[in-house]
This record gives sequence, C-alpha cells and structure tokens, in this order.
Amino acid sequence: MLPPNIENSIIKYFAQSADVDDLDLLNNWLKDENNQKVFKEYVKTNFAITIAMHDPNLDKIKDELLKQIKIDSKPVYRVRFNEYLKYAAIAIVFLALGFLLKKDVFVSVEEPVVVPRENAITLKLGNGQVRVLAEKDSSQVIDKNGTVVGHQKGNEITYEEKGYPAIEKNTLSVPNGKKFSITLSDGTKVHLNAGSSLTYPTGFQSSENRKVDLIGEAFFEVAHDSSRKFMVNSQELSVSVYGTRFNVSNYPEDEKYEVVLVDGSVSVASTDSTNANNGLEEFLEPGFMATIEKSDNAYQSRKVNTELYTSWMQGNLVFRDETFENIIRKLERHYNVVVINNNTSISKETFNATVETEYETIEQVFTYFKKVYDVDFTIIENKIIINQN
Repeated sequence: MLPPNIENSIIKYFAQSADVDDLDLLNNWLKDENNQKVFKEYVKTNFAITIAMHDPNLDKIKDELLKQIKIDSKPVYRVRFNEYLKYAAIAIVFLALGFLLKKDVFVSVEEPVVVPRENAITLKLGNGQVRVLAEKDSSQVIDKNGTVVGHQKGNEITYEEKGYPAIEKNTLSVPNGKKFSITLSDGTKVHLNAGSSLTYPTGFQSSENRKVDLIGEAFFEVAHDSSRKFMVNSQELSVSVYGTRFNVSNYPEDEKYEVVLVDGSVSVASTDSTNANNGLEEFLEPGFMATIEKSDNAYQSRKVNTELYTSWMQGNLVFRDETFENIIRKLERHYNVVVINNNTSISKETFNATVETEYETIEQVFTYFKKVYDVDFTIIENKIIINQN
C-alpha cells in the first residue's frame, strides 16, 4: 500500500495541481525502480478512468497529447526536477497514447465488453481419467476394459443398455456459460444447466433402482420403468420417480432446493440426518414446485407456471419477483462472468425481467437494468461491478 503522502502527490500530479513540495517528494520516491513500475500503473489507470467518464473528441485528444509532449519537453519549473520526472511527464503522454491505441480508441468508440472466462466441459471416466469434451466433436466413450459404452455427438452423450459385465460411474461436469445433454443407458434424457455436474453409472442393473447424483440444475425426462425407481440424489435432497419430466435445482450457493414437476409424479424427501422429517416423502402434482429451505429444512409446495423454471433449456432466463442477488447468481452461471455488487441495498429487492440469452449479451442485460431500474455498473474484463448509487 502506498504511503498517503505519495498517493496524494500522484493524484495532484495528474490533476495538474502539484506544487514544488509534491514534485520534490515524487522526485525522490521515483528513484526506486519498483516505484517507477507502480507509477506507470497509476498512469494507465488515470487514462482509463478519464476515458470511461467522458465522451471525448478523439482527434482533439491526439492533438493535445502530441502538443503536451512538446510542452513537457521544455523546462517549466524553476525548481529542482530530476531527469526521471522530466521524462516521466513525457512518458505519461506516450503511455496514454499507447494505451489508447492499444484499445483502438482512435479507431472507434465502443462500449466496454465483458470477456467471459473459458472453461471446458469434462467427462470423468471410471478409471479416473478426465476427458475434455469439445461441443462440436464426435467421439466414443470407452470404459477401462476398452468397451465402447457411449457416443458423443456435439453437445450430447448417449449411452446404450447392453448388459455390460462391469458398470462404472462417470461424472459429466458443465462449467458456467455452457449447457450439455446426456441420454442414460435406460433412455432417460438429462439436460444439464451451467455450473452443474451429474454422476451416473454407464448402465443400470436390472434388479436395482436407477440412481444418479446431481450438483446444480438439470431437467430430467425419465424413461418409464415400473420395476425400477429412478432416484436423483442432490446433496441432502432425494427425488424419486418411475417415469416423468421434472426440474431439479440445487446449487451449493443457493438458499433452497427446488423441484418443479411438469408431468407425471415425483416424491421429494430430505436426506439430512439432522432433519426431523428425514426420509419423509412429500408427493408433488404436475404444475407444482416443492422448495426446501437449507437453513431450517422448511418444506413448501405451490402451483407455478413451470415454463418459468424450465425456460433455461430454450436459452431464456425468466425472472418474476426474483431478488436481485438471485438474479446475479443465475446471470453469473449462464454468461460465465463475475458480478460484484457494491450496492447491497438492492440485494433483496425483487425484479421482473426476461433474458433471451441467445440474442442478448450480458452488457445488454445490465444496460436494461440501468435504464429500467437505475442500476449503475462498470465493466472490467470479465467482471461487472455494480456501483453504489
């Protein structure tokens, strides 16, 4: 951390209000090579802020910068001002010019763009090997004995029921910003949302229930089999069905579990050993959503518009009376960005919005929030910083 007097002198220097004492202080401080690097970073930051806060005449900026080079090359102060500071003034101009050129500021004026992080979809095989799955590839899934147990085509893996002598567990992990589908060996189709993972067997035993483990969110289209229950275990939640379509959302960072039944029938039960209702099944009807609060295991079911909770499969995020902090989490997952909320006063406020993610960028989404709800924000690389009002 910089000493307050040094930082104050640097600020005054950029504001063109530095006096003799400030320049003398900087003169001595800049004799250290490490301090010179720090000073250059302040230069870059200063010009970045200047650009962000104003809508400049770019031709005028170029002219002023070049003019400033000539001015700063001449002696201005009648005081001791060592060679480094004299050329630092020139360096500021060149650094600024280089910074602007690097950002193509002189070519065109564009809004800041979020740079999403790049993460890969992975498949962990039974032997512990982890494969990276490219969404446009076609490949085979092979077990440790060299047997082909499934095929990948694009953003979907399909397993086949062939009565394999050895059944292995595979784990499909989908990072933020992506989605992926899998057809299990019994014909059940699972759509995995961003930031989710599914652990499942390469085949199901004919005499046992079909069990998978989920972290995150997925929509299940379960193949009907009256002799083998299909069970989804998701941390301290268990969902059991024989054949139906439903959505399970259970991200570790969320405050509650959600199960939305589209059609068929499911039972929901807590597997938390500390819960007095541990193992007690609650049955859902189509069109209903069950929620279990993680803090106190409170159970509630209510009728909902199921499309609000399954629209993510079509690339839409629909928010109805949703708290801003929940909206932020979902946007982070879908767009694979980081949102830093410095305006905590709106965290619990509720909002309504529909985001067509295939057509709307994250910049457009927050521009909407700014226009409609006066939510001010700043973009820095893959981060969106919500400013205090």
